[in-house]
Amino acid sequence: MLTRFSLVSWAIPLIPIGAGAALYFSGLQQSTFQTINAFTQVVPDWVWTWLTFLGNGWGVFALSFPLLVLAPRALSAAIFAGGVAAIISAILKNTLSLPRPAGLLQNHEFYRIGEAVFHNAMPSGHTLTAFAVASAYFFSVSKEKRAPLMLLLLLAACVGLSRNAIGAHWLTDVLVGSGLGMWCGLIGAQLASLLSTKQLLPRSIWPRIVALGGLVCLYILLFKTLDHPLNLPLQYAGIALILLTLVLFVQQQSRRRI
Repeated sequence: MLTRFSLVSWAIPLIPIGAGAALYFSGLQQSTFQTINAFTQVVPDWVWTWLTFLGNGWGVFALSFPLLVLAPRALSAAIFAGGVAAIISAILKNTLSLPRPAGLLQNHEFYRIGEAVFHNAMPSGHTLTAFAVASAYFFSVSKEKRAPLMLLLLLAACVGLSRNAIGAHWLTDVLVGSGLGMWCGLIGAQLASLLSTKQLLPRSIWPRIVALGGLVCLYILLFKTLDHPLNLPLQYAGIALILLTLVLFVQQQSRRRI
């Protein structure tokens, strides 16, 4: 049965989206970005690249993959939310086609980690994905179990901050991405609620499709570098998690045949 959320839950994302719009139209986009970008330089680069990794769709899928055997409904909510987020991000980025910091500022005016990207600023795709996944996990459980999962939303906010820290996005992109991501998380949790318990059993079609997605992710982690070379330790961790989960998933199905 479709889970329904309160109007307050759907309205909260308007706060960061409104704040982002206010900064953009007030002309404070550049100054807020440069202030945050300068302040965050006191933290080692690897901290920000690792946080950015948590906003990469493949990266967060790899680290979340053990939920295939531990909490398949929560993982399903995150997958649905991430899919919606990817569609929204692609449409808005290409439609708005706004310049990123590297497209307007000189190299000496801000600190950048990694290659320069000049276009398709709004919204921040990594922030959108991070909030979509975090919100999906948050709303996929009952209200009495949600309090500890607030830490996931805090982590998503740190992912957004990392996009300013590495010089990839304006604060406005991050704020709008966070609001849109929360809406995606709500949608993902609703879609996952439509899956019956039977459909989430290890030998059902949907978990097997997700397992195949794990194999695709494994290939990507093995042969591509996600976002930055500093993220390779997280990629190796993701590879280990996927392999371990697939072994447990196969064992689950084998036990079902006995």
